[in-house]
Amino acid sequence: MFLCGSKLKNLNTQLKIKYPKFVPQNKIMQKDSFPKFKALLKKSNNIVIVTHYNPDGDAMGSSLALYNYLMKVEKNVTVITPNDYPEFLQWLPGNKKVVEFSKNQKKAASIITKSDLIFTLDFNNYSRLEGLGELLQNSTAKKILIDHHQQPDTYATLMFHDVKACSTCELVHEFIVGLGGKKLIDKNIAACLYTGIMTDTGSFRFDSVTPKTHLILADLLATGLHPSDIHSAIYDTYSESRVKLLGYCLTEKMVVIPELQTAYMALSETELKRFNNQKGDTEGIVNYPFSIKGITFCAFFSESEGKIKISFRSKGKFDVNQFARKHFNGGGHINAAGGRGTISNLETTVQEFLALLPVYKKEILKK
Repeated sequence: MFLCGSKLKNLNTQLKIKYPKFVPQNKIMQKDSFPKFKALLKKSNNIVIVTHYNPDGDAMGSSLALYNYLMKVEKNVTVITPNDYPEFLQWLPGNKKVVEFSKNQKKAASIITKSDLIFTLDFNNYSRLEGLGELLQNSTAKKILIDHHQQPDTYATLMFHDVKACSTCELVHEFIVGLGGKKLIDKNIAACLYTGIMTDTGSFRFDSVTPKTHLILADLLATGLHPSDIHSAIYDTYSESRVKLLGYCLTEKMVVIPELQTAYMALSETELKRFNNQKGDTEGIVNYPFSIKGITFCAFFSESEGKIKISFRSKGKFDVNQFARKHFNGGGHINAAGGRGTISNLETTVQEFLALLPVYKKEILKK
């Protein structure tokens, strides 16, 4: 595990690339590797930034923040996403230059083939990229991983990784500062970083927020950034159908299990179509049951194109990262993780989830 700090000891060099094994946390060597980052950047001209499938605020915020910084230091850089992302993130500076792999596969493949350096942000294994993962796996370009999720794979040439960071945007800020680029962080870069930190911390309410997080926020605000503008752009642009979908989830679909301090919601593809579901419309709904006194574990299931997507959230010590990894082909953080149904049937997936709850009762109720 890396620890962030002024001495910049949260870095690691991975010289032997083996896919898809992950790096045991207790075996990662801690080194001050900024000279290596600088050397790699200096000799790299064609740079690609890639983030995970279904990009969220932290994914796009970190990617576009780094993009804008690298453009300032006169690098040829492209952000590639595996697929589309919510409209409420498409105002971010640099958004119009993003290449979406699912719609431009040949263009994305050509850019990756010509690249000499690839940044992978907000994920740490190729399975999070869907079809884009194969291109990266076959690429001979050097790779730099910047991420805060647990159990990273060993594909990267260099890593900037900290599971205690509140967001990948926090790490990208540290990375830019470590390269000597603090003075280049302008209002556009700050807007991207603020977006990722705000969304990945639930508007700064999660335990991952530290004094250092607020110091970074202070630096961002010093650029002239207005927090209310960012918050409005993310949270005050809902469509009428999205608000009605939220109401439907809370009144018709939320199931509360008091004895297990658990609540869950499950939406079929038919239900989502009824509310004209758009990319990002269900984001954050999983957190609403925490408003109920005593609830410490929440799950949200959604069916789309024959696949079951699951979001898990917890309060306290119940590790939903391990829960998702063991049972639902997923992972993430101790208190926030995602997964997929092991079979393409919503009802059966929910029943599988319910059957596991008694097994984990002690862990869920543990304070």
